[in-house]
Amino acid sequence: MTINGFEEPQTDIPDLDTAASETTPAEPTKAQDSAETNEANRKAGDPANAESKDADTRARTGRPRSVSLSLRSLVIGVVIVLLIAAVATLGWLYIGARDQLHAQAVQSANDSHAEKIALGYAVNAATMDYKDLQTWKVKLVQGTSPELNNKLTAAGTSMEQVLVPLQWSSSARPLVAKVRSNTGGIYVVDCFVSVDTKTIQSPDPLQSTATYSTTIDSNNNWLITDVGGIGSALQSK
Repeated sequence: MTINGFEEPQTDIPDLDTAASETTPAEPTKAQDSAETNEANRKAGDPANAESKDADTRARTGRPRSVSLSLRSLVIGVVIVLLIAAVATLGWLYIGARDQLHAQAVQSANDSHAEKIALGYAVNAATMDYKDLQTWKVKLVQGTSPELNNKLTAAGTSMEQVLVPLQWSSSARPLVAKVRSNTGGIYVVDCFVSVDTKTIQSPDPLQSTATYSTTIDSNNNWLITDVGGIGSALQSK
């Protein structure tokens, strides 16, 4: 611009809108806000970041992180422990009772077996006929141990000298047998048999009761190892 022959220098006047745009910081866009929010949420939900924060907290406070249990969780834990203990106790009691019942059943079966052997032997020993004493002598040693077999064979021969002159004839019926003792599988059984006897002196049958004490070794194939009372079969009543 020329005033009175002088040219006045021009001064650039800045554009107010442009200046305002240059001095005012630009507002963040919505995309940037969303990205920053997601990043913050990711860091907050990251377990490693959480552990890092917990470690920083413990470092600042000087105390380890405490674990709190609810009362409900504690009660449930106690109930589970009690249930396990109850089941274990019931199982132990059941096994003990089962073993005891099994042992009693085995013992009862063994007692019955010993009584059956003893009673059968007693009936055979008390049944004799002077006309066929050989059959009686065979049954007299049947089911006995070798040692007892020898003793009974000798006893049978001696009794034969009495039975033949008397014309002895007797029949026997089982009454009862009972285990008196059981020591280490050695059974002592008392047997009672009813005997009807006829002799040359007494043609009519005479009734008597013969008693036998029989020892049986269950450890040795249930062999009879001792017999007492055979002589009682010869005692007429």
